[in-house]
Amino acid sequence: MEEFSGAEHAGGAGGAGAAPPTKEQLLTGQLTAAGAPGGQALGPGALASRQSSVTPGLRYRNLGKSGLRVSNVGLGTWVTFAGGVSEEQAEEVVRLAYDSGINVFDLSEAHSGPRAELELGRILQRRAWKRASYIVTTKVYWNTKSDERGLSRKHLIESVKASLARLQLGYIDVVIVHKADPMCPMEEVVRAMNHVICMGWAMYWGTARWSPVEVMEAYTNCRQFNCVTPICEQAEYHMFCREKTELYMPELYNKIGVGLMAWSPLTMGLVSGRLEDGMPLFSRSSFKNKYSSFSWTEDETANKEQDKLRDIAQLAEKLGCSVAQLAIAWGLKNESVQCLLLGAATVDQLYESIQSLQLVPKLNSSTMSELERILDNKPTRPPMVSTLALR
Repeated sequence: MEEFSGAEHAGGAGGAGAAPPTKEQLLTGQLTAAGAPGGQALGPGALASRQSSVTPGLRYRNLGKSGLRVSNVGLGTWVTFAGGVSEEQAEEVVRLAYDSGINVFDLSEAHSGPRAELELGRILQRRAWKRASYIVTTKVYWNTKSDERGLSRKHLIESVKASLARLQLGYIDVVIVHKADPMCPMEEVVRAMNHVICMGWAMYWGTARWSPVEVMEAYTNCRQFNCVTPICEQAEYHMFCREKTELYMPELYNKIGVGLMAWSPLTMGLVSGRLEDGMPLFSRSSFKNKYSSFSWTEDETANKEQDKLRDIAQLAEKLGCSVAQLAIAWGLKNESVQCLLLGAATVDQLYESIQSLQLVPKLNSSTMSELERILDNKPTRPPMVSTLALR
């Protein structure tokens, strides 16, 4: 079930022809009430009912088959709290996201270490927003080089409690387990996450960068041991990484109710560097190895993608948008994506990304067909082979 922002369907003189809020209005809190007499201005305090006066194109959807309502775009803080971005600048980005109607803020140690949780916690304390008005997702991260290795019950519980202390929150909305651990029994993982939820430290849990088989194994163990099941998987999804999201995630949603949060929708900037299209994409070096699970090791492959990106840039120019905005709108066209995480280091960058919401209706069947022709990488399942035919 989808819930539209009120700016799209507000009736009356103030709603039907109302222009979307500008970046300056969002940052100063001076939004105009849809349908208010004389276009009465709304102060920052009136943003508690943000869904009635937010960005056109913003929708609220259930995450998976849970009752948790998330905005169709969220703020992924892998860039916002990275090095080189001041705390004041990061706060302005978070504030713009919130005032635009975005209610999902995604954090991870893998992105910027503990800094993201510490800074977001301070921002939330200063802003004193109503706790029910935003959703915080953070990750239990591990790698083979860290002191806390694997997904043991000890590491999971200690990580969640440390995140709560850094965020200064009573609970985390969704704890994401980042990467499966082949050395830890799945029963231990699901029982630990069930304990975290039963203690009130988290409301839901999900996974990130798990294979469909691993997600299904977790679900099976949850059912066997009467534990809370995961509600979402965070997966990389963009024009050059499509197979998992388009072939397998819809099946997981239909069979076991696992939803999809797509992360790093601008990862294709890894091969494009900077395009002269009005909005620079992230450089390849800034994300290489650390954030992308998609490998661009072959020069020949990279050259082919560059050619495709040039064609995409020409199509974006015809549509009157940047390549980055077209990439975001393209991702939002996939109905399986309940929340698309956007990265932004500046207010201008986030504002431009949010405008992509208004581009989605323009991507009609002919435009999408043209993009498919350019990309020429639509994933398909391999044909089924009957063992009887081999005799």
